[in-house]
Amino acid sequence: MTTNQTPQNLLPVMHAEPTPTPIPSVPALPAILESSTDALSEWLRSVGQPAFRARQIRQWLIQRKVTSFDRMSDLPAALRQQLQQHFRFCSFEIVNHQIASDRTEKLLLKLQDAELVECVLMREPDRRTVCISTQVGCAMGCVFCASGLLGVRRNLTAAEIVEQVLVLHRLLQPDEKITNIVVMGIGEPLANFRSLKAALELLTAEDGFGLGSRRITVSTVGLPEKIREFARLGAQYNLAISLHAPNDDLRTQIVPVNHNIGISEILSAADDFYKQTGRRVSWEYVLLAGVNDQPQHAEELVTLLQGRIAHVNLIPMNGVSELTLTAPREPHTQKFLEILTRRGVAATVRKRKGADIDAACGQLRLNRENNA
Repeated sequence: MTTNQTPQNLLPVMHAEPTPTPIPSVPALPAILESSTDALSEWLRSVGQPAFRARQIRQWLIQRKVTSFDRMSDLPAALRQQLQQHFRFCSFEIVNHQIASDRTEKLLLKLQDAELVECVLMREPDRRTVCISTQVGCAMGCVFCASGLLGVRRNLTAAEIVEQVLVLHRLLQPDEKITNIVVMGIGEPLANFRSLKAALELLTAEDGFGLGSRRITVSTVGLPEKIREFARLGAQYNLAISLHAPNDDLRTQIVPVNHNIGISEILSAADDFYKQTGRRVSWEYVLLAGVNDQPQHAEELVTLLQGRIAHVNLIPMNGVSELTLTAPREPHTQKFLEILTRRGVAATVRKRKGADIDAACGQLRLNRENNA
């Protein structure tokens, strides 16, 4: 098989790129999480309350794991009532909660408009990582992913993105804390850049969640101009780009939006990101048996990345019952890894978490929608 050849019968027939449906209007009451400390202080003054209460409210919302305004016990009863009248707390309903044998926890959350998203808590000895979503569904159409099988419904607001972190935060024991955030759940984060930016600002703010920017990773299918815009934020966030193939012909079959982008443009944007931020780019590569896991694909990947400050995360595909694609056998995965590392490209095989639950991204939501 030549470098650019792929068994065509292993990949679904892809049609035009999915078209996002219109984003529905947000509820009438604003979500309080979307109010900055300054904006909240101004509102407090407008209702006859002292501005210093803003920091108290933010601490309750973000750091103290409360689920309603009523539980903010050091606020006057009159102020708690005013908050209920003017703001939406933005709490979700947990409609499915799975816990794996390795203590990974996966939640399916119902939003205010009854749409569904997923988020995950992953435990390691030295860290607690949460994975969060940015859209209801996804328009990228990657052939191995459950998230996009139902298309994209709408963008999440900044408050809805942050609220996932807070819901997972409430699951932790008193001696645990969230150490890392990966924006790798349902949706393409950079296609919802405005909400993503606001959410990251709240998650890193000193009077917000207070997490260091280097502990946050944003994953993208590779939208070049948005990658550059992300770099211009001037923060030290990590960037992960979902590559999944070493040449355009194969990548377009696996990631349909690639036909409008091209790997060379993605590489150029990644180089610009590194020059501007000094942060190493990670390249995500989901291994699909018989499709992109052959030695010649590894050799091509070396040619693309050799000489760049980069790291490859090899990810054996999580099974999705609606798809026929599967992960390669362990020897194939190890051979692929060995070729990369022997040729000087830093790479690791991602450890699978939550193997005994619906671990594939979007699987809980897809199951719920299909059985509705």
